[in-house]
Amino acid sequence: MDKVIATAAQAVADIPNGASLAVGGFGLVGVPEALIAALLEQGATDLETVTNNLGTDGFGLGILLAEHRIRRTVSSYVGQNKEFARQYLAGELEVELTPQGSLAERMRAGGAGIPAFFTPAGVGTQVATGGLPRKYDGSGGVAIASPPKETREFDGVTYVMERAIVTDYALVHAWKGDRHGNLVFRKSGRNFNPPAATAGRITIAEVEHLVEPGEIDPDEVHTPGIHVQRVVHVPVVGDKQIEKRTVRS
Repeated sequence: MDKVIATAAQAVADIPNGASLAVGGFGLVGVPEALIAALLEQGATDLETVTNNLGTDGFGLGILLAEHRIRRTVSSYVGQNKEFARQYLAGELEVELTPQGSLAERMRAGGAGIPAFFTPAGVGTQVATGGLPRKYDGSGGVAIASPPKETREFDGVTYVMERAIVTDYALVHAWKGDRHGNLVFRKSGRNFNPPAATAGRITIAEVEHLVEPGEIDPDEVHTPGIHVQRVVHVPVVGDKQIEKRTVRS
């Protein structure tokens, strides 16, 4: 039951080329920085990520992106990452853009064993009808476009079907965790981490505070240890980054 791994490097050592990864975080918050850095050193490439965004230039998944380790991503937001935009438009990266709530639910559904669900998000747009560019050809043309999705009417309202997502691995960051893999996320760091943790066949959690079993009140657990296979203690050192700082003049 003790799922603690000594180092982040050991925790990601078996992730192969071509693996799919559900990754927690939103912008610069709740990002599994240590696991991503260890994966960069490990050398795995041709990866497919499922995540809200690919970090920023030089941070989070952005460091893997800069080294062309990511082949494809399912994301909802390009954000401040100029390299993400450049690779996408240059035809170097395949991008499946997904509404943010649908992305969270696709991961949660995968973890719950639900193969698909219907949602109103995207009805009447190319999310449902297809044609969104997933990959460009490098000359401004579209090499791969999104296919149309099934729609169905319930009680007079049209919904689009979204498929659940299950990945080979998941990388998440938690504020607190015990040796059994029970996790607690703190404030906005909760974001995409809980659904990502359930979507991975093998979930690796880096935790700021490692405690013994029984020290976390069961009512406070956000992700039960049944979803987590590996835990790494990664104390936070220094200040956390802020993507866009706004202050008074």
